[in-house]
Amino acid sequence: MTEEKIRYCLYARKSSESEERQVLSIDSQIKEMLQLAEREGLHVAEIRRESHSAKSTGQRPVYNEILADIRQRKFGGILTWAPDRLSRNAGDLGAIVDLMDQGLLHEIRTYGQRFTNSPNEKFMLMILGSTAKLENDHRGENVKRGLRTRVEMGLWPGVAPLGYLNQGLMDKKCQVIVDLVRAPIIKQMFEKLAYEKWSGRKIYNWLKHDLNLKTRGNKTLTLGGVYRVLDNPFYYGKFERPRDSGNWYDGKHKPIITKELFDLGQTQLKRDQIVRENKEFAFTKLFTCGLCQSGISAEDKYKKLRDGTTAHYVYYGCTRARDRDCKNQYIREEELIAELVKILDQININELGMRHKLEDEIKRFNHFQKVVMGSDGKQEAVEAEVNIRTYAKYLLREGSVSEKRELLGNLRSRLIYRDKTISLLVES
Repeated sequence: MTEEKIRYCLYARKSSESEERQVLSIDSQIKEMLQLAEREGLHVAEIRRESHSAKSTGQRPVYNEILADIRQRKFGGILTWAPDRLSRNAGDLGAIVDLMDQGLLHEIRTYGQRFTNSPNEKFMLMILGSTAKLENDHRGENVKRGLRTRVEMGLWPGVAPLGYLNQGLMDKKCQVIVDLVRAPIIKQMFEKLAYEKWSGRKIYNWLKHDLNLKTRGNKTLTLGGVYRVLDNPFYYGKFERPRDSGNWYDGKHKPIITKELFDLGQTQLKRDQIVRENKEFAFTKLFTCGLCQSGISAEDKYKKLRDGTTAHYVYYGCTRARDRDCKNQYIREEELIAELVKILDQININELGMRHKLEDEIKRFNHFQKVVMGSDGKQEAVEAEVNIRTYAKYLLREGSVSEKRELLGNLRSRLIYRDKTISLLVES
């Protein structure tokens, strides 16, 4: 194939510099390579940009598309700024050379070099690509060594936990300072856990509804986030790095709480964990949020009444696992059961995957009435379908937690919850 007939794909990929310089790097690569193509009469068929790292094999969608297009003979050449734009790993480098061996990739042009399907030029390409990989590996080792040195000095090499702030000064890199706004609240969380025996969920509700605590990203702290705070020894001055490695360090940061307070909190946290594991709500994990497709969880609510007694309610709502700002409304369990009763009136009775089991239960009850209660068996016959619906509604209202879960778990359609309404999504 002659040089004039080669269709080139101009490939520009960001460097490992700062975000602003990466964008400029892509634009400047394209500008320089287009000027080169114009000077040498190269036919640039397409320009493609990439922002993924070239460190790992097969992780760049645009680069993978180019290789696929070369196999389909859409391009016969690649125009790029330098060999390390194409690859910093052995896998991607081997794919390029393999395309040359097959005669599908005729040429790679960089700003100062030209590589064709000749042994010497392919060898040089592999040397340059391997050099880029070596530099990448050395850089990774240097970063790991630097992080290891910092943690040994008691410095925290990452985003500061809630209650602390990262220092912005270069000469104080990895040093964290106390967040004067959130640190007092963090201390109160541990005190309420240790001294007042509050559960993690009660602390979560207190933070959300009474204090309206926000993270540095202006997000509401999740229930999981509450437990991560309460389980983090960083707040009394110790940390493990890497996680679960068994390597513990004394931090140089100022502790927010004492170790004694943390240990008391851990004792209560274990009791809380036992309660949470044993607590089972009737309708959790059976619905999907109609707004964000997250699951539906439940929580207890207690309200003091005027007569001095306390009312207990169970509310169901979106877990917000997929959208922390989901606006789906909460619904009380009694209202949820009323919605489910409506669903039982609407569905075909065959939707109940446990129909045969319900029929057997009804027969067993009728037999009990006849033998034990002395029923003469002459009462007006009721269709089996009506009996099954009636019994299913009874289970929803009066059945045990396990009976309710089994009934809904055997529905052949998905249950969707949205703004205090239940609907069915029939799956094909």
